[in-house]
Amino acid sequence: MYTLWKLLISLFLCLTLVNSSRVLELSDRFLDVRNEGQWFVMFYAPWCAHCKKLEPVWALVAQALYNTNIRVGRVDCTRFTAVAQHFKVNAYPTIIFVKGPYDYVYNGERSKEELIHFVNRMSGPPVQLVTRADSIDILKSNNPIFFTYVGKQSGLLWDVFYSAAESYQAHGYFYATSVEIAKRHFDVDTVPSALVYKERSHYYFPYSDNFERIEPAHLNETLFRWVNEERFATFPKVTRNNIHHLVQTQKYLVLAVVEENKLSEIAAHEQEFRDMVEIFVHKNKHKYHGRFQFGWVGTPELARSIAMDSLPTPHLLVLNASTNEHHIPEDDPLQLTPEAIEIFLDSIHNQTAPTFGGNSLPVRIYRAWFEAKTSLYEMWVGNPVLTTVLFGLPLGFLSLIMYSICCADILDAEEEDEGADQRHEKKE
Repeated sequence: MYTLWKLLISLFLCLTLVNSSRVLELSDRFLDVRNEGQWFVMFYAPWCAHCKKLEPVWALVAQALYNTNIRVGRVDCTRFTAVAQHFKVNAYPTIIFVKGPYDYVYNGERSKEELIHFVNRMSGPPVQLVTRADSIDILKSNNPIFFTYVGKQSGLLWDVFYSAAESYQAHGYFYATSVEIAKRHFDVDTVPSALVYKERSHYYFPYSDNFERIEPAHLNETLFRWVNEERFATFPKVTRNNIHHLVQTQKYLVLAVVEENKLSEIAAHEQEFRDMVEIFVHKNKHKYHGRFQFGWVGTPELARSIAMDSLPTPHLLVLNASTNEHHIPEDDPLQLTPEAIEIFLDSIHNQTAPTFGGNSLPVRIYRAWFEAKTSLYEMWVGNPVLTTVLFGLPLGFLSLIMYSICCADILDAEEEDEGADQRHEKKE
């Protein structure tokens, strides 16, 4: 009886594990069916630690998208190498959204919310039409940032807006609506126009009222740059996944550096520092928005790789991405006040603040050495056994080779001496 109950419980647990995951296990046959519908696929390797960390998040994504027309799956690249080669997978995990003959690689944060946002954007057209007035309220509640075109979908401004939407579809939501619907939610003075809804406010594209007097090429460049700048929150979290997008704004990147633990918790004094910087940013948004992009970092290693130094936390760091120079305030970060931050940022804009780093040859050499040293240390802390094997075995083989080369001459010399002694004895 006990054995029967044990068997039934085991069978129930197995069925629960199978049904709890909506992730499809894909094989080489995926290449034959990839054009049938839309797919969201994770390419992984069983030994990859980052892949294992992503597995529970991926299961939640599959569960959330189960009742949609998007199928969520994964491919073991160590078994199905043809699929990995077809999609040009060279790193694990690689996340790709497949829509017919097109595929789009995801490079954002690997959280459930961001992954689902990416799918929602890519599954539809670049610009989605809003035909109901109450839909704008739904969009505001679901999307903290989105772009909207107001007016008839024709003409130069519409063409440039649609082109920008195609380019930035993976990074933001784009909509188009009529003047009547827009007036119920926004202050519409000029038609047609383009605006961004951002953190409960809306801002118009600067040239919406006189775009007809601008050269098409200049309008295209200006609107693209405007979209690229406005698609970020005022004070976002900066990680290794999104920092390369932030620096494309060509603004100074101002980072409040704190340290999160494994539970994403921050020490009280560091939380107070970050909150102080965030309040300062929102109060002075209009003054610094055109020149500075603000954010905060929860992993000090990212800031230390920029500064090429062991920065304590909390700290304030400003990066000039165009020159790879950075600025650090001379005051103790814990003693920084909003007034001191304002003086510090003004000195950077006036080019009177001390600069560090850059692109000179000595700095590049030092940066390479610092990155190598930091990577080796992180490997040792994360897995000392693996690090010992990776570096110990090659060094051991190199030592044996050097030993054999050096000792070969000594052995040959000893053999020659022994041969000479034997000939000498025979003569005697």
